[in-house]
Amino acid sequence: MSFSSDERAVNPIPPLILALFVVAMGVEVMFQLGTRGIIGGPSAVGWRQAALTDYGFQGQYARFMVETGQLRPEFLLRFVSYPFVHLSFTQALIAGVMLLALGKFVGEIMHPFAVFVLYVLSTIGGALAMWALAGDSEWLFGGFPPVYGLIGGFTYLLWVRLGAVGASQVQAFRLIAVLAGLQFLFGVLFGFAPDWPADLGGFVFGFALSPLLVPGGLSALVTRLRKRG
Repeated sequence: MSFSSDERAVNPIPPLILALFVVAMGVEVMFQLGTRGIIGGPSAVGWRQAALTDYGFQGQYARFMVETGQLRPEFLLRFVSYPFVHLSFTQALIAGVMLLALGKFVGEIMHPFAVFVLYVLSTIGGALAMWALAGDSEWLFGGFPPVYGLIGGFTYLLWVRLGAVGASQVQAFRLIAVLAGLQFLFGVLFGFAPDWPADLGGFVFGFALSPLLVPGGLSALVTRLRKRG
């Protein structure tokens, strides 16, 4: 998609996406300071592990609620809390940078609140996919599933834009194809990450939900993209 510099200047990162980035990185900074003994005392060394256990997602919590019919708040929280706890500073930083970049791109078309809704629903979709494809025992941490949801939104917007100008819409999937290829390469070299179903789920949810989050629906989106072309 091509946008003028003036359009980019008046389309900053959606505030709620920026707030999500600040919260996630704030949690990570706290872990780093605690590990180094700067805050929290000796017990702070275990903050990360405790947070991963308390706020990470695992399929067993979803299965418990389905089988018992009990919607327990502490289990429901895990569907949206896992993106804020990471295994390492590197994971948090990469996910955070991608969040800002994709939030900015998608926010150039969608309303800022719609971008936030896309993030939240992709987060939940990633957890559901993790449960469906990885079972009950695998843990899910980190902010990549909702980032993949934003990639799904970006892919959808680009897909519509290419269709509006008569170009090949297959090109819209270039970004996700590159990322999938890199994940496959790293998987072959270093072992496949068990949380890949969540990334896939986040992307699918993001792509599928995007038409519902554009003001006026698909027809309005096509008209708007044609004007920007």
